[in-house]
Amino acid sequence: LQPIVILDFYFASSNEELTKAFEFQGARSARGGGGGGGAGDIFYFTGYSLDQEGYILLPKIGRLKIAGLSEEEARVKVQDEIRAYFKEEVFVKLRIGGIRFTAMGEFNAGGPMVIMKNRATIFDAISLAGESNILARKNKLFLIRQYDGGTKIHQINLNDRALLASPYYFIQPNDILYLEPMKIRQIGNADNFSASLGLIISVTTSLLLIFALISGNL
Repeated sequence: LQPIVILDFYFASSNEELTKAFEFQGARSARGGGGGGGAGDIFYFTGYSLDQEGYILLPKIGRLKIAGLSEEEARVKVQDEIRAYFKEEVFVKLRIGGIRFTAMGEFNAGGPMVIMKNRATIFDAISLAGESNILARKNKLFLIRQYDGGTKIHQINLNDRALLASPYYFIQPNDILYLEPMKIRQIGNADNFSASLGLIISVTTSLLLIFALISGNL
């Protein structure tokens, strides 16, 4: 787990009233309304965000540092802390509240996006952002990723099978994907490239016809 990640907690015990004290108001009803496509980013409103220092703020417990832990380690740590408030057994479920990333460059859609999964591949992200257009350089996808020591930029070749075994195959929360355009992109975008090419051919044909008429060949 890393800072700025949003986590979803579910607390269960026989003491329903006390359990509700550890959840955001309306969190259960929001989950009951869905959370997949079309439901919006519900975890942004009902989840717990890790701050820049890797802490979450839980009711009654206060600030608790879980950055750097796995999901299971963080779940056990929260469960151990919350047990002090319950006489009976309490169960804690933890999951990442969606994977947030940003798509930029030659995608059909760009900007901040969220995949409602605990795990997603780079192709899941590309699919959500829209298949790259014909002027995208699929051998030059730049992945901007945050680490404990800072931010790094990785160049990815989507045509290389080695990507499937690389550490960049699965995206991480807060990744930024930038798909570089070809140089021809400077004279037009991919949406009007075919139209531009047709216009060039039409103009060239017209000029040749005019030249032929003037020279008396027609």
